[in-house]
Amino acid sequence: MLPRIADSLSFLYLDIVRVVQDDTGVCAEITSVDRGTETVYLPTAALGCVLLGPGTSITARALATLARHGTTVVIAGAGGVRCYAAVLPDSLTTVWLERQVRVWADDTSRLAVATAMYEQRFGRGTAPAGSNFAQLRGFEGDRVKALYRLLAQQHRIGRFRRNYDPKSWDTQDPVNLALSSANTCLYGIVHAAILALGCSPALGFIHSGNQQAFVYDIADLYKAELTIPLAFSLHSSPYPEAEARRGFRDGLQLFRLLPRIVADIQRLLAPEQQMATPDPEEQLVDLWDPVSGVLPGGVNYSTEQTL
Repeated sequence: MLPRIADSLSFLYLDIVRVVQDDTGVCAEITSVDRGTETVYLPTAALGCVLLGPGTSITARALATLARHGTTVVIAGAGGVRCYAAVLPDSLTTVWLERQVRVWADDTSRLAVATAMYEQRFGRGTAPAGSNFAQLRGFEGDRVKALYRLLAQQHRIGRFRRNYDPKSWDTQDPVNLALSSANTCLYGIVHAAILALGCSPALGFIHSGNQQAFVYDIADLYKAELTIPLAFSLHSSPYPEAEARRGFRDGLQLFRLLPRIVADIQRLLAPEQQMATPDPEEQLVDLWDPVSGVLPGGVNYSTEQTL
């Protein structure tokens, strides 16, 4: 029996290895000058997602085994940051994707999720009852500016203004460079977690019109704790981008971000209950019915009597 994502989710990051399938299972071959080639077997059935970093190659047999075990394979940047592409297994359940679509498609429930995201960032009760999207954007802008002012005072760097302009990248100050770099890393991690759950990165509740809209929604939940303080701490760094990426990777160990992302997504999409993710080995393809909702697949529903 494969572990459910809700019960046992693990992510494995690999780089500078060759992933192959032998008679025993899937393994990573690590070659070095001192030790030659070492083989490490991967617990494919227990992995929710494998992040393949730079210098990694994988065989078709190994990729097929990961897919059969329901493991999402993500092509990532160094340290597991930046998500370039992903291979999703056919056995990946659509339970959370369907839940996301239902909540996203209804204006009332979409606003409720957006409000819950806002209150998770700034505290319960910070969004008055009946607030609309425009008011939430205003509340967010005020509090983010207040956080910028506080951190600027703590680091004695004077007035700070957030500026992201890819066309004038080199003219930006170290804090803006570090913040943009760290946020890009954060987006990669969030993207990988969303894919591992089977959700759509494109269906955002606050952001819209981009294939990473939901990624931006979820990433915003952690910026005040992880990327913004890190960026301000690098205000005098001569290499803010590189140090932001390294600092972000180091901070992930203590922050336990990946399991937290999954738990937060599940809570936001299903606040009234903890929806279990079915075991892919036990789940058949269901049939949709406008009256009954979901009917079991693999059943002959013919109304004719057998002769």
